[in-house]
Amino acid sequence: MKTEIITIGDEMLIGQIADTNARFMASELSANGFEVNRITSLGDKESDIVGCLEETAGRSSFVFVTGGLGPTEDDITRQAITRFFECSWEENHDVLERIRDYLLERGYDLTRLNRDQAKTPVGSKIFINPTGTAPGIWMKKKSTHYVFMPGVPFEMRRLMRESIVPELKHTFIQKSYQHKNIVTQGLPEAYLAEKLKDWQGKLPENLSLAYLPTPGIIKLRLSGRDDDAELLEKILNEKIEELKNIIPDYLVHVGDESLEELIGELLVSRGETVATAESCTGGSIASRIVSVSGSSGYFTGSVVAYSNAVKMQMLGVSQKTLDHYGAVSQGVVEEMVSGVMNLYNTDYAVSVSGIAGPTGGTKEKPVGLTWIAAANRKEIMTRNFLFGSNRAVNIEKATNTALNMLRQMILKAD
Repeated sequence: MKTEIITIGDEMLIGQIADTNARFMASELSANGFEVNRITSLGDKESDIVGCLEETAGRSSFVFVTGGLGPTEDDITRQAITRFFECSWEENHDVLERIRDYLLERGYDLTRLNRDQAKTPVGSKIFINPTGTAPGIWMKKKSTHYVFMPGVPFEMRRLMRESIVPELKHTFIQKSYQHKNIVTQGLPEAYLAEKLKDWQGKLPENLSLAYLPTPGIIKLRLSGRDDDAELLEKILNEKIEELKNIIPDYLVHVGDESLEELIGELLVSRGETVATAESCTGGSIASRIVSVSGSSGYFTGSVVAYSNAVKMQMLGVSQKTLDHYGAVSQGVVEEMVSGVMNLYNTDYAVSVSGIAGPTGGTKEKPVGLTWIAAANRKEIMTRNFLFGSNRAVNIEKATNTALNMLRQMILKAD
């Protein structure tokens, strides 16, 4: 069944807020077997909303709309519904009581505008909003079902999860939809695509592969639809095993966990600890590690050694190494990683030093040059990279690469 999403609000078109509603709805619908074919964002203009609704009538089986159902004068989705469906509205007792209770719980009286929100289109299916005042509204025109929801994210999400998706699943039988996320690191997108060209070309028609690149990491999403959920899962797993044999050196993980979550799981299972020493990343690696709940059990601390003086005083980097090789060098990151491991008495450590840019580069050491070291008590793994000229991207690439090298170092202990 073809499905569309429409989000309404001037604030999205002027870049004031991100359209997180569309992302959430697409994820929920896809996970429950409904294929999203189109997403449209509109401003708060009644004629544009009506025109968009008219375009979708008969084109898609479902259209999910958020925004513009509030009590203020600039919330005009209700007017657009009236024009498009040529419907009348009547006061809904259940919605009115819900709004009254919601306001009383917060110490407010029912206003005329709130009471107007209790009016719903005649003949429509209504979903009571448990976290707000605007109800969800389900209507149909031609062969298309329309579901209107408030634009407040936490209100829409609860309506979707607790009311609308269960109703969809109860009323409409869909093919099973499943997907697998594969995290890769170390190959640019074009090179990865070339390696996977033959494998991808032999995928069954009901499977598809998507590339989801971020700086330093490329996620692959292998997804499929089938009437037989068990068979679909079996096929997906078989294709994943084939993929592991094609890119064994670049495949990090199959699943939704982040690098920092994987590192945390490894360290917890071993009862071991880690510290970081960072120069060009400025604490980004440590920040990622501590974003995981429970990280205090294995992360001891970090030294952000941006100046050479801090590298020497805190980490024990020698003046001789700095003078001879420079701050961005193999020798310096190896002394940094050993120094921070000794400072915090940890089992593992990772260090990084680089030229993030856009200034500071030379012919011998261009912008983007980055040295990374990961270590345990027995050995140090050191690599250098040339990332690029964008400072923010270089920091993110260095962070992702350092985390993956740390993961690899921990796994070597097996």
